Amino acid sequence: MKLINIGFGNLVNGDKLVAVVAPDAAPVKRIVHEAKANGLLIDATCGRKCKSVLINESNHVVLSAVTWQTIQNRAEGKGEKDE
Repeated sequence: MKLINIGFGNLVNGDKLVAVVAPDAAPVKRIVHEAKANGLLIDATCGRKCKSVLINESNHVVLSAVTWQTIQNRAEGKGEKDE
């Protein structure tokens, strides 16, 4: 199991991630709205602006205040830059 830091001390299981996407597109906003209605939304932004949306195998949707590029770098084990 590989844990990925998604900001502010929050971690997700990298083995269960399906996608990491930007939150701006209408289909992504629809996915977030449906996940919230179904009780599958996890808000890990700590009150900050959502910069990426993580979708898991279990259809849970996680909101993060870290950009998708930073999450990608952390998943690949490259040097982290704080944003």
